[in-house]
This record gives sequence, structure tokens and C-alpha cells, in this order.
Amino acid sequence: MEKQRILIVEDEKEIADLMGIYLQNDGYYVIKASTGIEGLKILEGEEIHLVILDIMMPGIDGLEVCRRIRQELNIPILMVSAKSEDIDKIMGLTTGADDYMTKPFNPLELIARVKSQLRRYIQLNPQNNSAKEADEITLNGLTINKRTHKVILFQKEVNLTPIEFDILLLLASNPGRVFTVDEIFENVWKEDYLESDNTVRVHIRKIRDKIEIDSKKPFFIKTVWGVGYKFETTEEY
Repeated sequence: MEKQRILIVEDEKEIADLMGIYLQNDGYYVIKASTGIEGLKILEGEEIHLVILDIMMPGIDGLEVCRRIRQELNIPILMVSAKSEDIDKIMGLTTGADDYMTKPFNPLELIARVKSQLRRYIQLNPQNNSAKEADEITLNGLTINKRTHKVILFQKEVNLTPIEFDILLLLASNPGRVFTVDEIFENVWKEDYLESDNTVRVHIRKIRDKIEIDSKKPFFIKTVWGVGYKFETTEEY
């Protein structure tokens, strides 16, 4: 089986080397870039399955690199930063990152998060699922293809990250059912939910920005105040 390929974009050589050692020891093929521009060039010519991206770098920073990656690719992005404030985490997630870690971090936690993202992106990809279920969900002009991971809204493709797709698929597969924030987190991230974690709400906001005509008055993803979120199909535009 071909090794999964991970790109580390990190200007601090010691940190990049440390991450590389742990990832290689766990069986991954690692490519390293010390600047955002170098990382983007590698992505143009190499098949990469996951990107580990530092925020603070010379030249273009990690947030801008993340934006540019998202214009072309839906591969998982794990963002790392020395900053621990919630606003930095939110900025990272709203630019398209799938997960966020604060330096210094435990290398074993890094490996666990990498495995979680790759499992979702590759091993749990619906195209590898032999279950005899419909490949598509079509509701009120929105089509979600489980096999290709494509989302079409009124004949126009919507570019979602892997995490955003999984959240949308979870809700759309259970129309009318209300999911709490911790249920969404545990179903999508496959980890226990932390009460202070704002990750789910950030991703819901990003999904709404992409599929709703008016994200402040959502049609598809409704907020059930004090409970959570549900996918609504009973109203008309």
C-alpha cells in the first residue's frame, strides 16, 4: 500500500524535523517546506494527502496559504501556531483549516490528529464504502454526493472542506433530527467533545456562508436554540 503523503509547511527547522521524524516513524511519507510559497509550489506538483501548516511564517503567512490551498484542494489542513487565543483558532478554522494545534504540543497528539483527519479523508471516503445505499442526497436544490464528496447547489458546485462536508452530510442524512454540538463533534471528529471548544459552531457558520442564500436567515441548517442544529427541508424559498 502506498504511503500517505504529508506536507509540513514550517519555517522553524527543528520543529519541522521533529514532526517529520514522528510521522515517518508512523509510516507516513513526509515532504517539508520552510515558506508558504515553497509549500504551494510543492502542492502544484505533488500528490499530498494532508498539510500541516504553521501560521507565523516569513512572506505569506499560514492563513493566506490556507486560503490559496482551499481555492484548489479539499485535502485536510492541520494548522499549528504558537498563539493560543481563541480568536487565532477561529481565524485558522474560518480560512479553511480542519483542525488547529497550539505550540508546544505533544507529538503523540499530533499523530492522533493526523490519523483522525486522514481516516476521515481517505479510509472513510464513501467511494470505499460497499454499502448498497444511494450515492446522492437531493433536497430542495441541494445535492450531496457521498461517493465523489461533491456538493451541488442549483447546478453550481460548492467547495467544502472535508470537515464541512462531513458535518453537512451528517445533518442532511437525518433531516429534521436535532443534533447537539457534542453529538456533531463526536460523530465527525470521532473524539470526545470539550465543552469550551467552539469548533463546531465555526464550521457551521462557514457551511452556511457557502450554501445559504442569506446565512443570517438560514434555510437548510437551522439553529434549535438551547439544543443544537438540524437540517430543514419543509420550507420553501
